[in-house]
Amino acid sequence: MELLTQAYIGDFLFRYLHILVGIVWIGLLYYFNLVQVPALAAYGDEGKARMITLDKVARRALWWFRWAAVATLVTGLLITGLIKDYWQQNNAHNMTISLGMIYGTLMAANVWMVIWKNQKVVLANAVNVLGGAAADPAAATAGRKALLASRQNFIFSFSMLWFMVGAAHFYTSAFGDATQSNAVTLLIIGVVLGAILQINALGLLGGTAATNKLLWPYESHKNAMITGGVLWLVLWIASEVLLK
Repeated sequence: MELLTQAYIGDFLFRYLHILVGIVWIGLLYYFNLVQVPALAAYGDEGKARMITLDKVARRALWWFRWAAVATLVTGLLITGLIKDYWQQNNAHNMTISLGMIYGTLMAANVWMVIWKNQKVVLANAVNVLGGAAADPAAATAGRKALLASRQNFIFSFSMLWFMVGAAHFYTSAFGDATQSNAVTLLIIGVVLGAILQINALGLLGGTAATNKLLWPYESHKNAMITGGVLWLVLWIASEVLLK
């Protein structure tokens, strides 16, 4: 009957499910950014092959991707509600898990409100083209918007995973003396940096065209890896300074 206790369900079962569905979500995010997008770009003039890949492969991957995002978000929220005194731990834990949750929630919002919204246009265009219809001119713009949001999620994922895992395994006793004001300062820094990047990825700082130099972080998966690494480094250094 231990399986039915609140402590077991919150401390283990939902953690396990959270990690399981999170692996699916983030794994597919990395697949899209590191494998599928570069591969499709390398197809060159093989237009039909590209459309088949979108229709038969990307469609299935996007189904698992978007629902895994929902499952990750829901199980994460359930953990915070089921575990006793979850928010009564030290300030370092509370602020780092909060930052991880903010990035994770923003990533899930990007999945449904930007990526999937625009990918539906791309997928519909693939079906139409394969059926002999003319290509939808809006598909290229939609694909571009989805790509920018996906690369932004890729960038966020490094820091999101760091603070999610770190809240339980790193920012614990060693950071237990962090003051409330310092912990809040770290959270503000993370939120501000995240907001600037998110606004940029949405094209609100000069549009979504490739001519916009501010979109450099999203123009290749290598650029996104560098940007994600720099964001993580800045936040890690800030946490070492503020939470000790």
